[in-house]
Amino acid sequence: MASPTVAANAYASLSRILESAGGAGGLGKSGETAGPSFSAMLKDAVGGVLEAGKKSDAQTVAMASGKANVMDVVTAVAETDVAVSTLVSVRDRVIQSYEEIMRMPI
Repeated sequence: MASPTVAANAYASLSRILESAGGAGGLGKSGETAGPSFSAMLKDAVGGVLEAGKKSDAQTVAMASGKANVMDVVTAVAETDVAVSTLVSVRDRVIQSYEEIMRMPI
């Protein structure tokens, strides 16, 4: 189970991603997007998950060699768990949206 600190960090990260995308909707006056494309945001999110996994792996190796605190390892693993859970939720929602679009009549 994720701690409140890990959840707060995940929400803060999501907030930064949304702010970089130009706020809610990201549309300017002319209807063009002001922020990065969806694929760029997705690439950044996957990169964040990869970085969390690498951090978790590094903490685990450091603990095995006696150089890290158990609490640091638990925190890194929890952050990775939250990141992966968020990524899976987004993936499920994208698939659900795609299936809904495919069911629309032409």
